[in-house]
Amino acid sequence: MHIDITFTRTPIVIPPQTLPSREIGAVVEFHGIVRETEGAKAIAGLDYEAYEPMAVRQLEGHLWELNALHPCSAVTLIHRLGRVAVGEASLYVRVASKHRGPALALCGALIDRMKDDVPIWKR
Repeated sequence: MHIDITFTRTPIVIPPQTLPSREIGAVVEFHGIVRETEGAKAIAGLDYEAYEPMAVRQLEGHLWELNALHPCSAVTLIHRLGRVAVGEASLYVRVASKHRGPALALCGALIDRMKDDVPIWKR
């Protein structure tokens, strides 16, 4: 599996889609957008911080574990740091696989694991 993880302080620019093989039959994309409320409180945006070296290591570890359960060919993950305004994307994930089931499952499970224990914080 090819893994590409990027943290950026600028708005997310979606990279061109290049399929790793002609066997790819599904590409799943997820955009995490900052909502205008956090809980019941109106907000203008969120501030994100990360301990990047550890975050990359943990994300890679999760991806290899999840790939054993849901085989996929490639994952691209881009996460914003710093101030992210309401309506902007804080997270972009693209998963390429032979079939949609593994791509959808890996994407969802990855996001769940990110929220549980990857050192990325929002305020």
